Amino acid sequence: MAIKEGIRTGGRSARVQESIHAAVRALLDEQERATLTVPQIAGRAGVTPSTIYRRWGDLASLLADVAVSRLQPDAAPADTGELHGDLLAWAEQYLDEMNSEPGRAMARDIVSSCRSGYCTTILRGQLQAICERAEARGEVPPSVDHLLDLIVAPIVFRILFAEAPPTPEHVRGLVDAALACDHGRR
Repeated sequence: MAIKEGIRTGGRSARVQESIHAAVRALLDEQERATLTVPQIAGRAGVTPSTIYRRWGDLASLLADVAVSRLQPDAAPADTGELHGDLLAWAEQYLDEMNSEPGRAMARDIVSSCRSGYCTTILRGQLQAICERAEARGEVPPSVDHLLDLIVAPIVFRILFAEAPPTPEHVRGLVDAALACDHGRR
């Protein structure tokens, strides 16, 4: 995913972006993120630091772009046969991913670089798929915004700011509350 508008997503540009992303991921496996520098990343990726600054502007934006690319789903959300089960399976998986140390670091990178719109687009797409499946089965799902507000926002808030992260039981309660409320129905 390119940060700047107009960057070609195929060819050389895509190869350079992937090599830089791979360098970031490898370096983060080897050292603390606080010690990571643009020159280190450039050296590992085989590009000049100016390439990174030209494409991302700064280290925080690059880290956010790498984090957002990790959010891209590998597959469609699980289909359990009913809306409640689909949302619960999705929310529990989201909690597992975001509550891990890499997930928390990723969330901090995205928030600190103001790139959260990219995350919202990805999350909106996953929840939209769940809602469309529910509609096809004859269920009436809430709006995606309602689900973002009542499920995603509390999970992210607790992971980043609360004394303790949410538990799976708490997530089940969020899903139950989001579906029990008539507000936000399509």
